Order: sequence, then C-alpha cells, then structure tokens
Amino acid sequence: MNPSDYRVRRATLDDIGALKALWQTMRFPEGDLEKRLTEFQIVEGPDNKVVGALGFQMAERQGRIHSETFADFAIADAMRPLLWTRVRALATNHGIFRIWTHERAPFWTQTGFQPANDKTIQKLPAAWNDSSANWHCLQLKDEEAIASLEKEFAMFMESEKHRSAQALDQAKSLKSAVTIIALLIAAGIFVAAIYVFVKHKSGGALPGP
Repeated sequence: MNPSDYRVRRATLDDIGALKALWQTMRFPEGDLEKRLTEFQIVEGPDNKVVGALGFQMAERQGRIHSETFADFAIADAMRPLLWTRVRALATNHGIFRIWTHERAPFWTQTGFQPANDKTIQKLPAAWNDSSANWHCLQLKDEEAIASLEKEFAMFMESEKHRSAQALDQAKSLKSAVTIIALLIAAGIFVAAIYVFVKHKSGGALPGP
C-alpha cells in the first residue's frame, strides 16, 4: 500500500452514506455526527472510496480530534499521518492554540499529545467539558504570549494613530498660516497695483530712488 495513492479532503453530503457505514461499525451516534458533517476529514482511496474519517471540531480557538474510524484498521497507521497533516493545516489557518482528544492510538502520543493536567484542563472549552476523563492535549501556541503581543500591537497602533492626528493638526495649522501669509502678500500686491494705477491716471510721478 502506498500512502501517496490516498488523499484527505473535507467531507461533503455525497459522503454521508459511506460515513454512516463507518460510524455504525464503531457504534458512534451517527445522528449527532451527521449534523456535524463539515467537521469531518475523510481519507479517499485510489478507487475514490472512503476508507477512513476523522472529526476535527473547533471552538474558542481550540480544536478537538474525535470519532476516528477506518474501514480497515490495518491501514490506520499509514493513514493517520495524512489526517494529521490535514488537521495541522486547519489548526494553523484558524489560529488554534491547542488540540484535544480522547483518541488513544499510540500515534497521537507519539505526535506529542500528553495527558492534560488540572491546570491545562481549565483551558478546555465549556462545550466539551463533559464527564469524560483522560483528555490528552497538544499545545500549539502560547495564547498568553500572543495576547501580550496583540496588546502591545494595539497600543502601538493607538500611539501611531495619535501621532498621525497630531501631524495632521500641525499640517492644518501650517496650511492656515501659509494661506494667511499668501493672502497678506496678495493684498499688498493688490494695494500696490491700485496705487500705481491711480498715480498713473492722475499723471503723478512715481516716487523715485
């Protein structure tokens, strides 16, 4: 079996029959999972048949791997890396901080999932906080560090906004000053022109040096 002959993609309505068959073999609550079809990533074989599936749910910038199933678990070890690559890409695209799972295949611990301690479990989204124990978790990003960076960036942007407003006010003041000076010069030229015109009409000599 060559893993490159298989591909992972997001499930569509056309896959619901194949997914139900897989869920039934694992005795998963297919009625509930059917409503969450778009959470599932499926493995498609060379003959375009669905041979495996994995759910990936997201909430509060955290992810949950669930409901792993295969038509033949003999191929599971070869297919999990393909599914994991897909999940990591989704997590990156959605800014996920950590991923949770109840899956217990050795692959997941080898990937870096560790039992969640009391401190970590407090980060579990409320929607997933059921009576189930033995959560495993993999932290992808430090949300506290990111929050600090985001706060600093927001302060920087506010400071730049304030500086821009000050520069704009200064530019407006300078523009007003230039306008006033230009008007005064124009007025002076106008008065001088009138004076020359009047003296010329009256035949008076212009003052010499």
